[in-house]
Amino acid sequence: MAQQQAAGAPAIEAGPEQLRGRRLPFYVDVLRRLVKEKPLGLFGGILVVIIALAAIFASIIAPYGPNALGTERLAGPSWDYIFGTDNLGRDVFSRVIHGARVSMWIGLLAVMTSTLMSMSIGVLSGYFGGWIDMIAQRVVDAFIAFPGLIFLLAVIALFRDSNIPGLPREGLLSTQIIILIITIGILLGVGSSRVIRSATLSVKSTTYVEAARSIGAGHARMIFVHVLPNIMAPVITLATLGFGTAILLEASLSFLGFGVPPNIPSWGGMLNREARSFMTEAPWLALAPGIALSLAVFGFNMLGDALRDLLDPRMRGAGHGNFG
Repeated sequence: MAQQQAAGAPAIEAGPEQLRGRRLPFYVDVLRRLVKEKPLGLFGGILVVIIALAAIFASIIAPYGPNALGTERLAGPSWDYIFGTDNLGRDVFSRVIHGARVSMWIGLLAVMTSTLMSMSIGVLSGYFGGWIDMIAQRVVDAFIAFPGLIFLLAVIALFRDSNIPGLPREGLLSTQIIILIITIGILLGVGSSRVIRSATLSVKSTTYVEAARSIGAGHARMIFVHVLPNIMAPVITLATLGFGTAILLEASLSFLGFGVPPNIPSWGGMLNREARSFMTEAPWLALAPGIALSLAVFGFNMLGDALRDLLDPRMRGAGHGNFG
């Protein structure tokens, strides 16, 4: 009888819900918990998906070309022009949709650049320690102490007239756009490297890493097999949060006239040029790109905050309730 109870005990402890949870891959389980536990994070994810789809299918969704001139200037919102027209008769809705493509493109490449940089600095600094860590962190300290916007303006102003061989002079792959992407990526990556370093130090002190080191595993194997896979949770969280920051930085630079060229529609550029000049006469010129920019940043921040709680076991139940 006792043996039967002992044999049946694991079946009693592992209920159907637990068994179903064990069969789910990790990131599928994170998606399930995002839907069930984080309504704001889910809402942010939906906003991100909508903006991404609008960026991908901008040429199909937009009823007019982004720079197509019309006869109705400063026309209010109507069935023909959902967000009205600007001072040149261009459809504001079409320009906002194409502006999403610009923001998502720059945000994606800037986040990829920042992620690569933060992982390189953070992992090498945290793993090797010693004088490498000391020098790297002092450089990071000095960089963080420098105002970020001033750094962006200085670099872009210095290289804005440069021409990288092989790149077109116009479009999303022009030299000015690439320099903008790299500069934003460096700014975000250096600051994020401290979080990656902290995660690397935590993984480095675990038992399985010590066991791998004791059997003679080399540095490359230790980093790529044992360290990197176990710090992907903070990497994904930083990338998601950095996406919104990159979009906001691009809009800020475009608003100041140092970002995207005038012939490419961007949310910051729309706020700088036509909106600032005709905002009192046609308020929709500022409302449309401003709301789009706010929703994009809000969506990425809410999604990133939810992923931080879901991917980091220490953050689960840390006072966020069911609203994060």
